[in-house]
Amino acid sequence: MDTSQGIVETVAAARVVVAGLGGGDSDKVAAAAVDLFTLFEARMQHHFKRGPFSRKLKALLLEAGKPDLANRVYQYYLAVNVLKHGKGASHRELLALATPLFMVNQGQDDAQAPLIDVITAGFFDGLCEVVLEAYDFLEN
Repeated sequence: MDTSQGIVETVAAARVVVAGLGGGDSDKVAAAAVDLFTLFEARMQHHFKRGPFSRKLKALLLEAGKPDLANRVYQYYLAVNVLKHGKGASHRELLALATPLFMVNQGQDDAQAPLIDVITAGFFDGLCEVVLEAYDFLEN
């Protein structure tokens, strides 16, 4: 993903990369998800002075009357944290959700099972849509 690309172009490129994987390599899909969300945060951070970008974005979206988008942004933020760091506060927060957007595994049964199921249809596309909607909100 070229650093000179805008968010829309970056999302399109990420979708092509993930589609080319054929949906079978969870490590590569997870890496693409982390890269995409991290790049989105870095490029949009200028909208907030300092501090945790995703928490501030969630608060701004709630303030603007967009609770659905706020929830989706926050869940993907938590998922990316789990993909990067494993079990911890973000994982516990996702497990406690009544209606998560994607499959979150307990992580107790199989040490090899991923904590976030990034292969299930909808995870990566959902992330892309959230990034694009949040980008549109912040930039327009």
